[in-house]
Amino acid sequence: MGILIKGEPNISGSGIPQVEAQLGGEMNLKWWPILWRKFVGGIMSIGPGLFLGREGPSIQLGAAIGQGVGDLTHDNIGVNQRVLIASGAAAGLAAAFSAPIAGAMFVLEEVYHNFSPLVWITSLASAVSANVIALYVFGLQPVLQVPYEYSLPIKYYWHLIVLGIILGLMGRLYQIVTLSMPAIYNKTRLPRYIQGIIPLILIVPLGMMFPNLIGGGNEVILNLDKYGSSLIFLLGLLALRFIYSMISYGSGVPGGIFLPILNLGAIIGAIYAVTMSQLGLLPLYFESNLIIFAMAGYFACISKAPFTAIILVTEMVGSLKHLMPLAVLSLVAYIVVDLLNGAPIYEALKERLNLNSAFLNRVSKFNDRLEMPIYEGSSIDGKYIRDIPFPKDILVVAVYRGERQLIPRGDTLIKAGDRIVFMVNAGQRARVSKKLKDMINGIN
Repeated sequence: MGILIKGEPNISGSGIPQVEAQLGGEMNLKWWPILWRKFVGGIMSIGPGLFLGREGPSIQLGAAIGQGVGDLTHDNIGVNQRVLIASGAAAGLAAAFSAPIAGAMFVLEEVYHNFSPLVWITSLASAVSANVIALYVFGLQPVLQVPYEYSLPIKYYWHLIVLGIILGLMGRLYQIVTLSMPAIYNKTRLPRYIQGIIPLILIVPLGMMFPNLIGGGNEVILNLDKYGSSLIFLLGLLALRFIYSMISYGSGVPGGIFLPILNLGAIIGAIYAVTMSQLGLLPLYFESNLIIFAMAGYFACISKAPFTAIILVTEMVGSLKHLMPLAVLSLVAYIVVDLLNGAPIYEALKERLNLNSAFLNRVSKFNDRLEMPIYEGSSIDGKYIRDIPFPKDILVVAVYRGERQLIPRGDTLIKAGDRIVFMVNAGQRARVSKKLKDMINGIN
């Protein structure tokens, strides 16, 4: 596995930060080395039982396949390539979780950061196709299908506020520790590409003692309500899963944190339910409800992608009755992390990648398409194009107002809800995109 990582360092971790960097124009990767190395490396790290998820690698594998389709069909320039990468990423997550709508939403909300109609339609189409193949060709079943019998009455909704605060605090702790792990591993003086030997050694005694508690954690989630009301056991399980998840992911081996995050959230929800039950404040038969809600809340605050969290859990459970408690809990946890200055975990991990400066600074013609939505309260809402100080290294080529395309002129009035299409240099896309976002959002 170390040889694979040394040959292609960008297969390390979940792969979602790398996909995000590709779509943002900050990284240019070759799809074939990523595809086969990530596939083999993921099997070698997830197979032995490391506390890693397969969802992140599935997203990077899907993105690599999408990029490969573009290369093989010679449709690999600018926006077409990014659409294929985004569509492949959505398909990867949909196949892993059997949640096609959440797969498409995750790409838009967390990876692409743009609700482009083109990306939305293509991502949804690829996600649905991948889900159909996974279910009806390979016979895969949803990895998380948590049943519950009772709907949470509104008189118990105050528990969602308290649990949301706890999840937000634990989520911020998760972010801090995750981002600190590479520095901790570097103190071992081992080369980065062989640091994976540490979790592989540690998993042996753990697997011998607790064979049912290792791995990504989906079986742990499904059996949480069967472990009884032992608070000590649940607290020990939380400590075990948290510490070993950090050791596993921090080593840089191929594997994701998507499922481990859901697992930790579920355990926190179970601990809260048992504690409140012992205090006489909540019937224990609502434990399954809080397990479901806490999964969404914990993922929402760590990734700062609440819509994806809500839709993902809704698709997994197969019921719309829990939408309100899911939304309340996710919102509270999100606000807590936001108040603690937490950034989306995948975006923070992306910032730590060794981005290719030669690619970023490349100079060429306007060969890439960039689309920006104009929101209510934007600094350019209600201004004419001639009065807007756009960067010099872009071309304004179209303005979309609903389904209507306007030819941009100096006297074209920009309104909230418009979508402006620019042509930029592919090598400068990331820098120009940030400059435009800051200007449009009124940040000086």
